[in-house]
Amino acid sequence: MISKAFLCFAVLFAMVGMSLGLWMGAHEDFTLAPVHAHINLLGWVTMFLAGLFYNAFPERAGILARIHLALAVIGLSIMAPGLAGKMLGYVSWGGPMTGIGSIIVFAAMILFAFIVFTTPTRARA
Repeated sequence: MISKAFLCFAVLFAMVGMSLGLWMGAHEDFTLAPVHAHINLLGWVTMFLAGLFYNAFPERAGILARIHLALAVIGLSIMAPGLAGKMLGYVSWGGPMTGIGSIIVFAAMILFAFIVFTTPTRARA
């Protein structure tokens, strides 16, 4: 079920984001704070909300939802390390990875917007 996949990835990204936050706090080095924020917002919050949406509208959990999931996970998995590399000064690969990952994540959101906007509102009983 796609809603469960979104929820599971959300929790995994939350653990990654929180682990990074704990590491930064323990080392008192907040250089990677933007990476921490992106992982938590795009991974934890956005994916969890998408999971709730697909749970509420299971009829929308088709092939487009699967593409949405793939784009969201792949995009964030490319963008976050790229952003970390850029923040740490590895501009030769950090910048391009950040850009590519960001475009993929944005494509995922455009697809999700299409799915949400074309979902009929249910009549109240």
